[in-house]
Amino acid sequence: MQNVSSHKHFILTGFQELGELRPVLFVPFFLMFIVALLANSLLVYVVISQRSLHQPMSILIAGMACVELCLPVFFVPNMLLSFLFDWKGISVIGCLVQMHFIHCFGAFQTTFLVWMALDRYFAICTPLRYHELMALQRFLKFVIPLAVRNMLLITLFVSLAGKLSFCRNVINHCFCEHMALVELACGSTNINSLAGLMAIFFIPVFDFFVITTSYIVIFSSVLRSSSSGVKALHTCITHIIVLTFSLTLALIAFLSYRVKSGLPEAIRVFFSTMYLLFPSCFNPIIYGIRTTEIRQQMQKTLTHWRHLFQVVH
Repeated sequence: MQNVSSHKHFILTGFQELGELRPVLFVPFFLMFIVALLANSLLVYVVISQRSLHQPMSILIAGMACVELCLPVFFVPNMLLSFLFDWKGISVIGCLVQMHFIHCFGAFQTTFLVWMALDRYFAICTPLRYHELMALQRFLKFVIPLAVRNMLLITLFVSLAGKLSFCRNVINHCFCEHMALVELACGSTNINSLAGLMAIFFIPVFDFFVITTSYIVIFSSVLRSSSSGVKALHTCITHIIVLTFSLTLALIAFLSYRVKSGLPEAIRVFFSTMYLLFPSCFNPIIYGIRTTEIRQQMQKTLTHWRHLFQVVH
């Protein structure tokens, strides 16, 4: 029986069921990758360059855009090369490093939604103390614990995965996802599954509970105060849309590895990939369209760039 020392590389075979049609996947995933890079870069640039957007909520949106700008970089280029040139190999260390960054940045997608929900809670339920509560030193009390939680839990299950002995080295995925790697191990993987479930419970599930509680309190406050109701609902609905899409994809991706069913492997790989990539394309567009101040500044920036382009040519 082989152990991990015999496997210097793993082979990623996501979507191999498509056979000769597999290279066609390069086009849609490349387009999504470009949209994610351009949309998030534009959003970050607009928030940084416009002083009028240097407000807590806009800064949080820009922070989330930074996460969603970086996240695809850790797996999409390698995946695209695999589609085009059939490059499927990845080293053990490279696999663990990729896993750590993917899951770490993925965890911050929901964590940023928690911080945004807290911002809305302070703005709507305690408006007179909003600037006091959102001052950097005070808000760091909410930021640091969740950031440390993410780093510790992700590092824990990645470290445990790195200690496993593997009987196989073929990963039926497009990148090194935790449970896709753990499935290749020899012997019991109960501790690894437990660590993965702990991460799921204490990160997305806990975040969802905090966000849901915040919005229940917010909507209760809105119903009691009709004066700020329309504005509050418009402000919150964007975060609810983003949260719904993100958590739905995440839930399907997580459960597909733990609930044995007749789900085809290609479908499971598709949802696991889209759970990471789709929010990077979808979220900046939603925030750009639905957040009035950001939308107006983005339109001004694009108009300015178009005029410069016309002058140069």
